[in-house]
Amino acid sequence: MEKSEIKPFIAKRVAKEMHDGDVVNLGIGLPTMVPDYLDESVQITLQSENGFLGLAAVDESNPDGKYIVNAGGQPAGIAKDGMFFDSATSFGIIRGGHVDATVLGSLQVAENGDIANWIIPGKMVPGMGGAMDLVVGAKKVIVAMEHTQKGAPKILKKCTLPLTAQKQVNLIVTEMGVIEVTDNGLVLKEINPEFTVEQVQEATEATLTVADDLKSMIDGSPIK
Repeated sequence: MEKSEIKPFIAKRVAKEMHDGDVVNLGIGLPTMVPDYLDESVQITLQSENGFLGLAAVDESNPDGKYIVNAGGQPAGIAKDGMFFDSATSFGIIRGGHVDATVLGSLQVAENGDIANWIIPGKMVPGMGGAMDLVVGAKKVIVAMEHTQKGAPKILKKCTLPLTAQKQVNLIVTEMGVIEVTDNGLVLKEINPEFTVEQVQEATEATLTVADDLKSMIDGSPIK
């Protein structure tokens, strides 16, 4: 798979996890691509921790648009039925369990659902942002990321970086497959047909259990 194809491929598969009427929080980077691949029948409401419900694409016709930014500081827009509110209300929505799903990237994910996605010791970062609250408050936590970092596994037996939260990840989507986090470990539910199960396991430090009904992550067809 070409490098340029990886992020769109992951975002397209994550979009299938969205349901009509969901309130969804998207992390910066790859997750922001997910709405581009939603089925036409699916309408979601985007929540942003800096104070939005109804976050939308940039509206060039809005003279006040230059004042609207998402949680990553990038230019954004607001839907016609959207709303602004203060940070306390925004995090009340998150902590109150009103976000159906959050999609975010990660540096590492452990086989028990631990997530480390906010800092590499010794490197400057602006802060944790809303990640700690989102992974605990959202009903479903989806990690959308490349399977490895310069060839090194990112799905591990145990995270070695500072944790964002413990045991909160529900689903991992990479360019190699779709992996569910269960009480009994990681289950490979879908696979990119460009790879074999053996190749996916080689790129994963944690042990994967292969689902009996393993499917293609492209079209959902059974993998024999």
